[in-house]
Amino acid sequence: MITVFGSINMDLVAIASKMPRPGETVAGLQSSASPGGKGANQALAARRAGAGVRMAGAVGHDPFGAEALALLKDASVDLSLVRAVEQSTGTAHVVVDAGGENAIVVVPGANGQVEESDARSVLEGMNAGETLVLQMEIPPRAVEAALVAAREKGVVSIFNVAPMTSDAIRLYAAADIVVANETEFEALVGAPVQSEQHRLDAMKRLHAHSGRTLVVTLGADGAVAIHEGNVHRAEGLKITPVDTVGAGDTFCGYLAAALDAGLDFASALRRAVVAGSLACTKSGAQPAIPLMAEVQTRL
Repeated sequence: MITVFGSINMDLVAIASKMPRPGETVAGLQSSASPGGKGANQALAARRAGAGVRMAGAVGHDPFGAEALALLKDASVDLSLVRAVEQSTGTAHVVVDAGGENAIVVVPGANGQVEESDARSVLEGMNAGETLVLQMEIPPRAVEAALVAAREKGVVSIFNVAPMTSDAIRLYAAADIVVANETEFEALVGAPVQSEQHRLDAMKRLHAHSGRTLVVTLGADGAVAIHEGNVHRAEGLKITPVDTVGAGDTFCGYLAAALDAGLDFASALRRAVVAGSLACTKSGAQPAIPLMAEVQTRL
């Protein structure tokens, strides 16, 4: 069983031919609204990967609250630990350009009301050896409480350090598995990465110092990881990206599901990379998360 403790949003997406510069207005080509939030995205990805999943977090009493949970509910994700609070449901305002790259403004809303007591409730219902997935779109104190309780209880924690903050840097060593993109990894090591070898050397130093499994996602180039002293690499699929929103969350959810199912680390990394690549071939975050059957055809 996987429990995801994190954000639940509605994604409001505008597709344009290019990203607007500061002060510039550009014409949009189309717009859409769909469920999102890093936590909810990762929960749905893990569920579509075949895992039993429980989602913990908060939504508002507004109409967006039900919409934000719709796909999780349809997928039979356990929503018993999702609270409704007196705050608007979180939203992400996304602009996607013609090349599939995106810029995002996140308004936390109800996600900001998640508390340390929620973390305690989450861990009370978990057993040693189960998997907890966390991100940084809920308050840091709640993330910290969950990480500490997971370590005490023998729950395996996977921490996606996004969005990157000083709190993520402070907390990463409390997790068992840390997932970062290239920019976030540079923040963890406190210096720019000059080359692939430089990145690998930095990963080895951080792994030796912290003892944590480190995973760095590399966009179209796949991912590199260091786990129990061994380096693993997985190449991304050759695709034409439509929209990269949610690709990293798809990666995290599939990685969690694969490891929770008992796959060896190299196989789990490969499955997660393939799933993340496929998520870039469709628009939106949750609507683009592939089913396991799609992923298996590309392994």
